[in-house]
Amino acid sequence: MIAENVKKALAEIAGGNNFGEKITLVAATKTRTADEINEAIAAGIADVGENKVQEFTAKYDAVCGANRHFIGHLQTNKVKYLIGKTCLIHSLDRFELADEIQKRAAKAEWTADCLIEVNIGSELSKSGFSPDDAAAAYEKLRGYSDLRIRGLMAMLPLGGDAALWQSLCKKMRALYETLRDRDENICYLSMGMSGDWRICTENGSNMIRLGTALFGPRHYPSEGEKAEEDKK
Repeated sequence: MIAENVKKALAEIAGGNNFGEKITLVAATKTRTADEINEAIAAGIADVGENKVQEFTAKYDAVCGANRHFIGHLQTNKVKYLIGKTCLIHSLDRFELADEIQKRAAKAEWTADCLIEVNIGSELSKSGFSPDDAAAAYEKLRGYSDLRIRGLMAMLPLGGDAALWQSLCKKMRALYETLRDRDENICYLSMGMSGDWRICTENGSNMIRLGTALFGPRHYPSEGEKAEEDKK
C-alpha cells in the first residue's frame, strides 16, 4: 500500500505547481516505523520529515537514502540533536529558537538551512510569526551568520473552507515572492498536508508534507508509552 500511495502521489505532482515549479514531496513520518519509511524511500521518496526530535534520533541510523527534514515544533533544548543531521528545519518560529540554532551551528561550523514558520491563519493554537511580522522577522534572521533562510512554512487552519484556504495560500505565495526577490537562497514554500495539499499546490506551494496520504492512518502510542517518551 505504501509503495502504491507514493507512486500515485509522485505521479500527481510530476507536472509541478501552478507556477510550473517542481514540487518537493516530504514524507511526514511521525509514528512510522523505520521499515515503513524505508519502503516509502524504495518507492521513490527522496525527503523525509519528523515532527519529534525523539523519533528523529531513534530512527536516524535505521533510515537510509533520503534527505532528513525536521517539520515539527522545536524546543530549544532539543536543537543540539539536529545539528549536522538535517537538510532543512521547517519550523523556525521565534527568535529564541534562532539564537539557539545559531549558537549550536556556529560551534559545529555548520550552516543550518531553515524555513520561517508563518502562522497564516492567526491561530492561537499554532506557533509562528504573524503574516504581518514575517517580512521584518526575515530581515532580522538573515543577519544570523550560521542560519540560511530558504523560504517559508505554513499550515492551513483545520476545518477551513476552500475559499478561505485559497485566500491564505495566495497570501503566503505573495509573501514568499516578496522575500524570494530579495534573496537568491529562498526557494521553498512548504505548505500542504494530506488534507489540503492540492489546494496548496494549485495556489503556489512548491513543497508538501504528506503523512496519512502515503502511510495510512497513524498509530499513536498508548498513554504509558507516551509518558515514557516524554521523559526522554
